[in-house]
Amino acid sequence: MNLDSFPAATFAGGCFWCLEADFLHLPGILSVTSGYTGGDEPNPTYDEVCTGDTGHYEAVQARFDPDLVSYRALADWFLRRIDPTNDGGQFCDHGAQYRTAMFFHDEDQECEAAAAIAELEDLRLLPRPVATEVLPAGPFYKAEAHHQGYSRTNARRYQLYRMGCGRDSTLARLWGKESADPLFGYAPRLAKATPPEAELRRLLSPEAYHILREDGTEPPFKNAYFDEHRPGIYVDAVNGAPLFSSLDKYDSGTGWPSFTRALMPGNIVTRTDRKLLMPRTEARAWHSGSHLGHVFDDGPRERGGQRWCLNSAALRFVPLGELSEAGYGRYAGLFSPR
Repeated sequence: MNLDSFPAATFAGGCFWCLEADFLHLPGILSVTSGYTGGDEPNPTYDEVCTGDTGHYEAVQARFDPDLVSYRALADWFLRRIDPTNDGGQFCDHGAQYRTAMFFHDEDQECEAAAAIAELEDLRLLPRPVATEVLPAGPFYKAEAHHQGYSRTNARRYQLYRMGCGRDSTLARLWGKESADPLFGYAPRLAKATPPEAELRRLLSPEAYHILREDGTEPPFKNAYFDEHRPGIYVDAVNGAPLFSSLDKYDSGTGWPSFTRALMPGNIVTRTDRKLLMPRTEARAWHSGSHLGHVFDDGPRERGGQRWCLNSAALRFVPLGELSEAGYGRYAGLFSPR
């Protein structure tokens, strides 16, 4: 998937396992990569960076949709997911590689990062001055494969590390109990909002209303997108937020449109559904709150093992050739070779 048409945002906030995991909660984020930046050593390894002698920071680089969230919103949120007053590391990790910084990719990001720090200083919420630096972005070196998505591939070890390192307890001390919410301090451009019921009933057919608002299920093989094979993206039928891509769609044989992953993990929330005898994982759209379908662990193993089984009525398909006209022109780049 080619993400070059989406701007990058690069942040160093201590252990990249934790910062990557926090970023994955955010609506509007397409990808998060753990890596190393800020130093002079080309293609450093984790062990080399851990010596503290390479000049590199552990960092993450995110690709985001600026129509859904601004860089300034990311900067404000980032400063509340770290201890910005610590100039020698983060939480239990000490050393130059664990310092905090916002690496700007253009003049606008530089101004917005500096403004976020200045506004935070003016609020006088912190016991010491902000030590987080604003630095020009240089080469970003992707970390080793086992560091990518560590919070999901090694969930138990990750949780033990995060708890033992005192990351969340420190955040609670600095920012209050609200910091337990990974979206604390986050202000997306497309807000979380459900239209009034009267508006939804006007917008949706009775069947679609039943599916989206009353957690219904449409019949298999008798829905709009189970056999849709054209390239394009699938957006929220209520507010148009991008949810899935045809690049991740496959024929599961179930009669419902099925995907191996979400286009933006933070645009969807999951929860346990106990309506049937066996618990299931329900998927809902974060922005609109609409019921989308369910997630199962019987998808293609070579593509992550998940099957997102969705209701066509919850989606609107935008073909590749119509993306620009529909206001999704940036997403056309997903289908271009790298």
